[in-house]
Amino acid sequence: MKWVINKDYAGRRIRDFLREEQSFSRRILKSIRNEGGNVYINGSKRQLNDRLSLSDVLTVQFPPEKKGPFMRPEHLPLKIVYEDEAILVIDKRAGMATIPSIHHPSQTVANAVLAYYERRNIPFTVHIVTRLDRETSGLVLVAKHRYSHSLLSMEQINGSIERGYDAIVEGVLEQPAGVIDAPIGRKEGSIIERTVRADGKKAITHYETVQQTKTHSLINVKPETGRTHQIRVHFSFIGHPLAGDDLYGGSRDIINRQALHCSTIRFLHPLTKKRMEFHASLPNDMTGLFSDLIQ
Repeated sequence: MKWVINKDYAGRRIRDFLREEQSFSRRILKSIRNEGGNVYINGSKRQLNDRLSLSDVLTVQFPPEKKGPFMRPEHLPLKIVYEDEAILVIDKRAGMATIPSIHHPSQTVANAVLAYYERRNIPFTVHIVTRLDRETSGLVLVAKHRYSHSLLSMEQINGSIERGYDAIVEGVLEQPAGVIDAPIGRKEGSIIERTVRADGKKAITHYETVQQTKTHSLINVKPETGRTHQIRVHFSFIGHPLAGDDLYGGSRDIINRQALHCSTIRFLHPLTKKRMEFHASLPNDMTGLFSDLIQ
């Protein structure tokens, strides 16, 4: 990362400039100081407490990142929609977990990204910004290093990362477009399932019907909040579970996974602050399913 210092920042300490103007966290600054990173002014190595002068070129070199014990590179197919020095946008296939877990310790997006980094000598670990359930397909945003991850995490907290989904639900919705506003919390006795409950966290889902048959509806969905399983829980709550979502009442007669696809993602690029927008078309199992239903 490089910056040319203008008159507004001349005289400032490097540490203050990075923290106050570039949103570097204390953790990132500590890692630069203690874990093999460096800062340079006009090509000369300097300390974080050194002061900047007008027209200085400040360069930050991030330290290599350590991989977690379960993060092993695996050479798996990976559909990359977009890549630059700060981010990756990936179109994940259904059936692939986003990160390793006890039940799915390998064959994940994270494992595939690590192998991709290894082939290209990228010295960072994986920072998943937007996760998807294993059976949900579509767009996943990945930060390439701690700095871009910290900035995108702030965007998430502020609600400025927007995702749009396509879903196939059972039945014909009484209202072709609307808003589901129902709080979501853990289901009693389960560590996986969520449910609508009065003491749950605020959850709002917007939807619009795109096409329908006598038995199913294809809808666009935009969650305003980001609760676990929000879309699945909300449509089950109103009596229209997702096709294939047997955890929340859907039937697997016509598709063997929840018919849910993250088709759109919008966010501010963490470094350029440019508005980014990406789209992923419906996968074959969902397009084929709805074509069959129409016939």
